[in-house]
Amino acid sequence: MATGSRTVRPRSSVWLSERKAPKRKSDQQPVGLDHLKIVAATMRLLDAEGLSGFSMRRLAAELGVTAMSVYWYVETKDHLLELALDAAMGEIALPIEAVGPVEGHEHSPAEPRDWREQLRQLAAEYRQVMVRHSWLPALLGEYLNIGPNAVVFSNAALAVMRNSGLPDDKITSALSLVYQFVYGFGTIEGRFAARCRAAGVTQDELFHETMSSVADRMEFDESRKIMKARGGNTVEEMRDRDFTFALDLAIAGIEALRDR
Repeated sequence: MATGSRTVRPRSSVWLSERKAPKRKSDQQPVGLDHLKIVAATMRLLDAEGLSGFSMRRLAAELGVTAMSVYWYVETKDHLLELALDAAMGEIALPIEAVGPVEGHEHSPAEPRDWREQLRQLAAEYRQVMVRHSWLPALLGEYLNIGPNAVVFSNAALAVMRNSGLPDDKITSALSLVYQFVYGFGTIEGRFAARCRAAGVTQDELFHETMSSVADRMEFDESRKIMKARGGNTVEEMRDRDFTFALDLAIAGIEALRDR
């Protein structure tokens, strides 16, 4: 793709790379390592220290090996982050009706659930993985996200939305509404949770401290009334109420436009 006189090349992807892992001088694979262990350690470090604190040297120290041993398995740090991204996507529990029978598991002959219920499950699971891994949203904007787990998730979401009765040319737009809502909601929720962990306080403690500080400096009466009407005794309860109602609004909008 050309922009003026400059050629812009897409970022290399681990899923499109054909390069084989380089052999060391000993021509022997590092003992005790494999892709699963490396990716699991990567996710633990990202959860604990975030993207800014992650490095291949730090990962190697966590694994008790040299950095070159890690590079035996992955070509670049970017490729490793792609693998972690797809592993996180694999944590999302999908509606069995959307993905079909799974090898080794019996497929229930029961009547499939309503698409609205399936969509709520997908949205709730997507939100949870965003919050659990607060580094995930940044990677979703950086990489292609075309790994096997991401593809299964995408196909399940398409199947759920197709069951809504929307015409094919509107399905991706409706999914964009849900995706972007959950992405924004989960990103803010995850970052707030990470900030609280770093500060050694609970989310409720930081929330009430912040609200008290703001109330002392600003006219906050109207907002206080709205917050009281919002309900919920904890930050988690308030967020769950907001998320549930906002998702209901999105689903109602999809239905209204479908029937129009």
